[in-house]
Amino acid sequence: MRLVFAGTPEVALPSLDALIESSHDVVAVVTRPDAPAGRGRSLVPSPVRVRAQEHGIPVLTPKSPREPEFLDALNGLAPDCSPVVAYGALVPPAALAIPTHGWINLHFSLLPAWRGAAPVQHAVMAGDEVTGASTFQLEAGLDTGPVYGVMTERIWPTDTSGDLLGRLATAGAQLLVATIDGIADGSLVAVPQAADGISLAPKIEVEHAQVEWTRPALAIDRLIRGCTPAPGAWTTFRGERLKLAPVASADPAEAGAALAPGQLAVTKKAVFVGTATAPVRLGLVRPHGKKEMPAADWARGSDRTR
Repeated sequence: MRLVFAGTPEVALPSLDALIESSHDVVAVVTRPDAPAGRGRSLVPSPVRVRAQEHGIPVLTPKSPREPEFLDALNGLAPDCSPVVAYGALVPPAALAIPTHGWINLHFSLLPAWRGAAPVQHAVMAGDEVTGASTFQLEAGLDTGPVYGVMTERIWPTDTSGDLLGRLATAGAQLLVATIDGIADGSLVAVPQAADGISLAPKIEVEHAQVEWTRPALAIDRLIRGCTPAPGAWTTFRGERLKLAPVASADPAEAGAALAPGQLAVTKKAVFVGTATAPVRLGLVRPHGKKEMPAADWARGSDRTR
């Protein structure tokens, strides 16, 4: 089939690579426009654009997929199907209607669970033990279309959202190719999503990633892992923001005493913080304007915890 692939970040690359290597023909790629990045805020192309150009595939970068020029270009490409992975913009009905078999979205959850922009982060923060990926027919609703296929993936107790998303992106790419194969040969029929079990996964903003030490240690652990690497969990200490990598549970005896929520205990090799339940041992931290470092080095070098 003639495919026009839509995607933007690095997580979409395994799917693009797998489709390029498949029996189908990726005739063009749609991605978000170049965006400012780094300290100089210079414009940087998306990972998907870079990969497409490496393969000599034409790239479309509309500011909005509603633009008449984009719709004309898409129509001229005459795609049979448009696979989409983390494109980052809503596809309007006018664009949805152009490919013969529509747009097939690879979504990183077991739909109808965790519909929205951040399904992996929410699954980790909720303490789910199993998640997965789904391929479904894109429609006007938020991740509401009928499902073609699913795959499951266990969430390990130490997984960050980055760890889990990496595995899902790799395995999900094969699911996407299998789905396109099944649509092409007529062996797959999409099934409507269940009416129950619906949960939403809106984007995690920076303010949502602040650690509240009055919560139980388990909830804090899940929040930090769910926000790693993005947007990055954080706390404040004496008016300064401190970014936090995953923490480890600890026994009060390790900290030397019972700790109130938010109270610090510093030893030669570790920094402990009290929660509503047991204390946690900080891992890597990143003070504002500085590089990431072990918490003990931060405490020892700054003398801010004494």
